[in-house]
Amino acid sequence: MAYIAVITGSNKGIGLEAARQLIKKGFQVFMTARRKEEGRKAVDQLSANGNARFVYLEVTEPDSVRKAAREVSEQADHVDVLINNAGIFPDGDSSILNVDQLLLEKSFLTNAAGAVLVSQAFWPLLARAKTGRIINVSSGLGSLSEMGSSAPTYSISKAALNAVTRQFAAALKDKGIIVNSACPGWVRTEMGGPQAPRSVEEGAEGIVWLATEAPADWTGNFIRDHQVIPW
Repeated sequence: MAYIAVITGSNKGIGLEAARQLIKKGFQVFMTARRKEEGRKAVDQLSANGNARFVYLEVTEPDSVRKAAREVSEQADHVDVLINNAGIFPDGDSSILNVDQLLLEKSFLTNAAGAVLVSQAFWPLLARAKTGRIINVSSGLGSLSEMGSSAPTYSISKAALNAVTRQFAAALKDKGIIVNSACPGWVRTEMGGPQAPRSVEEGAEGIVWLATEAPADWTGNFIRDHQVIPW
């Protein structure tokens, strides 16, 4: 039985690199994106053996999420790994003292609520795997123990995503599905910028490790560099 992964926001950056690394490990990867042309181009980059397929998915739209899950279910009888990677960083130089409400709502809908919708739609397919795994791509900026005043909407939404992880880990434990948050570190992507110290390969590696090699009894944790870190 082939290993199958679904990755949201995998048309670029960490999501694209995670897809690349999983394909090298023999996975069939459903790569999703809200920009169809970019998503198909990303699949073309990786799909020499037909092991990457594009599925349109806008994580903030329930109908789109449900349709994507149906599309995957028509092509696969299970999913081993779901990586909730889609995210936005809209803050710029904003401060919690004057941040716009709409900006806060936009961050929350994409970075936290989107992972709820996607996990709700895909967990039945994950339950058919030997050990289903959900990895929510979080950030150190969402750690309450590390959080300062920078990037308020992004930080708050990633802290909420960590709460999503805890909720799903508890709800899905008896169904054989493990759920963890992953902090990839500060990575040189379009979002992270050119000054970030980590390459995209380094950022994706820990996520792929969680998807493939992490202990099956690790669930409900926040993990960076293969180690549990404080919330």
